[in-house]
Formats: sequence, C-alpha cells, structure tokens
Amino acid sequence: MSEHPFLDNPPRFLFFTGKGGVGKTSLACATAVRFTEEGHRVLLVSTDPASNVGQVFGLTIGNTITPVPDVPGLSALEIDPQQAADAHRARIIDPVRDVLPAAEIEAMTEQLSGACTTEIASFNEFASLLADPEATAGYDHVLFDTAPTGHTIRLLQLPGEWTTYLSDGKGDVSCLGPVAGLDRLRQDYRGALEALTDPARTRLVLVSRPQRSALGEAARTHAELLELGMSDAHLVVNGVMPHDVDGDPLVAAIASRESAALDHLPPNLRALPRTTIALLPFNTVGIAALRTLLDSASPRLPDRTGAEAVDADVLDGFGDLRTLVDGIEADGPSLVMCMGKGGVGKTTVAAAIALELAHRGHDVMLSTTDPAAHLTEMLQEDVAHLTVSRIDPQHAITEYRERVMAGRGSALDDAGRAVLAEDLKSPCTDEVAVFQQFSHLVFQSRRTFVVLDTAPTGHTLLLLDATGSYHREITRQMSEGTRYTTPLMRLQDPHQTKVVLVTLPETTPVQEAEGLRDDLARAGITPYAWVVNNSLAATSPVSPFLQARSRAELPSLVRVRALCDRVALLPMLAREPVGTAALAALTRPAADRGRLAPAR
Repeated sequence: MSEHPFLDNPPRFLFFTGKGGVGKTSLACATAVRFTEEGHRVLLVSTDPASNVGQVFGLTIGNTITPVPDVPGLSALEIDPQQAADAHRARIIDPVRDVLPAAEIEAMTEQLSGACTTEIASFNEFASLLADPEATAGYDHVLFDTAPTGHTIRLLQLPGEWTTYLSDGKGDVSCLGPVAGLDRLRQDYRGALEALTDPARTRLVLVSRPQRSALGEAARTHAELLELGMSDAHLVVNGVMPHDVDGDPLVAAIASRESAALDHLPPNLRALPRTTIALLPFNTVGIAALRTLLDSASPRLPDRTGAEAVDADVLDGFGDLRTLVDGIEADGPSLVMCMGKGGVGKTTVAAAIALELAHRGHDVMLSTTDPAAHLTEMLQEDVAHLTVSRIDPQHAITEYRERVMAGRGSALDDAGRAVLAEDLKSPCTDEVAVFQQFSHLVFQSRRTFVVLDTAPTGHTLLLLDATGSYHREITRQMSEGTRYTTPLMRLQDPHQTKVVLVTLPETTPVQEAEGLRDDLARAGITPYAWVVNNSLAATSPVSPFLQARSRAELPSLVRVRALCDRVALLPMLAREPVGTAALAALTRPAADRGRLAPAR
C-alpha cells in the first residue's frame, strides 16, 4: 500500500467529507492537482455554501464550470445554493404565474423561500453530475468538496429518501412547497443513488483532524453512509503535528494528545485504509502549497521566522469568555445560542458559558440541537443549578408524526389518512418537528437561562426558516391590536436572545460565520458576540514552527475584529477541555489566560 492509499486506483467519483475546518477543501484541491499532473482530466465540484475553492486557486469560479489556468486539465465548479434555489423556484412558479391568483403565487413563493428549498435545489445540480454521464463526459475524475458533515449526510441521504418518498407516493407528490416538481427528477435521484453506492464508481474520503471529537464524527459519518450503501471508504488524518518540531512545551502536549486520539480510533475507522498528513506551517493557498500538502518531505518554514511573535496590538482588541458571561448575566434570564460551522467548538463554548452561569447561582438549561453533541460526556458530572437536555431529531420526528396522525388523522377516512401519512414522510416535515421542541426552549428562557448548542450551520438555518414561517403564519391569523409573541420576535430581541458565533482563526470557518451573520441579519437578528476558539496566537508560542502557524491566523483575526466589537479569544489548549474543572478554566479572568494554555 502506498503512502497515500486514498489516491490508489481512484474511481471516477471521490467525495471528501468531514467536520468543518478539517481541511476537506485543501485536500480535494491538492488531489485534483496531483491527478492532473498524472495526466488526468479533473472536475472539482464544491457543494459547500462557504466554498473557498476559488480562493485556493486565486480566481473566481462560481456556478459555471471554469478552467483553472495554472493547472492544465483541471476545471472547477462551485454550486451556488442561492442561484440554484432561484432557478428551482422559477421552474416551479413560472409555468403557473399567469394562471393562478396573485395570492396563491405569493404563498408558493413563500413556501419556496426557505433553506429546505435551497438544499433541494443545490442537490438537483449535484445529482445531475452523478446521474448524467454526458454532464461530466469530458473528465476522467469528478472530485466533490462537500459541505460540513451534518449538511453532507442530509444531502447524500436525499437520493434514497426522495426516491422512496416518490415511489411510495406512486409519483403523486401531494404537498406543494419545496418538494413540488420532485417527481420529474425521479430518474436523476435514482441514478445518483446508484452512483453513490457503486464502489467501482465512488470513493468516500473521510477527512479528520487527529482529535477525539473529529475522529468520532468521522466514525459516525462512516457508519451512516455505509448504511446508505457507500462502502469504499478511506480515512485521511490531516494536520498531524510533525515529529521534528521541538522547542515549545505546547508542541509536545499537542503531539501527545494527538497520539492518544489515534491510538484509540473508533473500531470502524481502524479497519479503513489510512493516510496521515502533517500539519504545515502555512496556509494551503496556491499551487505550490497544494503540492506540498501531499509531499512527504518536511515543508520549509516561511521566511519570517525566529523569535518574532504576532503583533500585540492585534490581540489587544480581543476580550475573554468571562467578560462575555458578565454581559449575558447582566440582562437576566435569556436564550444564548452558540452557532457556527461544525467542528469549531460550539459545544465547548456553550458548556463553558452554562457552567459559569450555574456557578454564579443561576438556574441554567443547557441543551443542544446537534445530533453529534454529547454534553453529558463533556461535563462528566452533575452540577448544581445546571440541567442538561437535548433535542433528539429522530424522537421529535416520530412524536410529531404520531401526534399529527392522532389529531388531524382521526377525522379522516382511510384514504385521507393514507395521504396524510404520505405527506409526513417528506424530509421537509422533519424540520417542523424539531422546530416545535426548539420553540419550547425559546419560551422557557423567559424564566431561566437557556444555553443552546446548535447543530452545524445548515441545520441551524433550517430551524430559523421554520421560525420565520411560523411567525408569518401567526401574524396573518392575528387580528389587529392583538398582543402576541412568536419565537422569532424573541430571537430578534437582543435582551431576550444572545447569539454567539463561534469560529476558528482560519479562512473557511470565518467566512462561514460571516455568511451566517448575514443570514441572521436578513431574519432581523444581530449576533451578540463572536468567540474565536483554538488560537495559537493567544498562546504566545516560542517555537518557529508554531510562530509561523500563529502568524497565519492574523488575516482571520483582523477580519473578525472588523466584523464585531465584542469578541472573545480562546487559546489552543494542551488538553481538550473535558470535565467541569477544565471547562470552568475557560472562563477564568484574562490575566490567567496566558498561564492556562501551556500549563494544562
């Protein structure tokens, strides 16, 4: 087996997936360059709404297939979710625009305005690349740089879900909204599912960092996609601390932590072919850096080395998590929503905030909408004033379907109940089910602090869409002068809801957090604060290698400060913050922050 087994005898389609920030885009781009240098014609496709493939190659790509001038034989495509959604809406609404009343056209447009529609529309383009041989006939390989894991699993499950849904309905889709017109795409979905589950055509590349949480997520992804039928899977562990780096106690601690994580790989990952890629001292932007990523030789440090550290005035603009909690506490009981890309540390930040509020004597509910979150494992013990819960999506969906069938279904005949049961199979109803439990938490925050660890960004936006739709529906039903409060109204009130955007000091996580900020603004919600997690610059490293890595954070740190006045900076720690003592340390005063990272 070669040094990079995921590159051996590659099939036509390769999918790169994993938690946000693990390096999927860099690895997909580096693989594309490697394949073209071996004489293959390659199409690189990004299905990530926060795609930065164009930035890696230094050109604008967008929603059309674009040749990469500096890499002969390589073309790239970034599926633009918004453009895809606009085209999807037009295909459904334009044929009936002059036939139906204006009020019905307006209702259809609203039904087709949410994140569920955007996801389906993006998938239509994605499915056509898999199902239509003519669409990619000019290429030997098609590489997919996918969105963060939660979104990707949903995307890859859609072919099976929609194929089953349409088959069960015998082609008669009875709900309008986002799923209108899907029966016309039945053939594409069937072809996409066949391609995904054919190991001769498709390989799954699970990308992870050498961290317990990221590896655990990769194991869950592999299990779910194996159940879907994707059997040819490879593991790539990216960003492993090089063995020849020394001169900093933090290096040894990180290397030890990574070794322990790799020694205890989940069983289903241990059986996979594995590639290990060393951490680079610079960002993988540009062709030369991409070639280095798959080069076994030790990378040369950038020219700016020595004892030079990150400029102090850049770090002076950042606060700490304790000060953030002071502001949250001052307004009294409220909802605190930690949002951001998968893998940035939302669960850690949410747990630390909730723990500090509880230690101050406040009653706190700590909950999550993330299926991959394990809050009780993180806390490891009961804490006075702190209650932990979770919104289990599968339980919520089952409960919702049973409640609807027992309610609306009880007044229907057998044929009507059959149609209702069919409607409830739609994946779009899943978001409604989770939304109802989410709404309960929103209103619970009137009496107590509720700290919510949200799922990766795509799922969070689906929740917000459901919240907005519910608000508009209630508004239409209420007579003038009636006083009412919807969940969206509470989310829009900065005294009742504080949104904390969590990110990493890296390009892609900051870009996605900025995109989420823009989405929130369209919903009338302004983030309370940002938290930049796992910063090397905040640890004042002494080794040239880590200093180079910390300088690579500067553009991202400067960008975050330009976007928000209230920002907390958390240092990279020698040990993962698991357990109440470690989590409590994250909210120590800023003066203790510098001593915290190297000592732990």
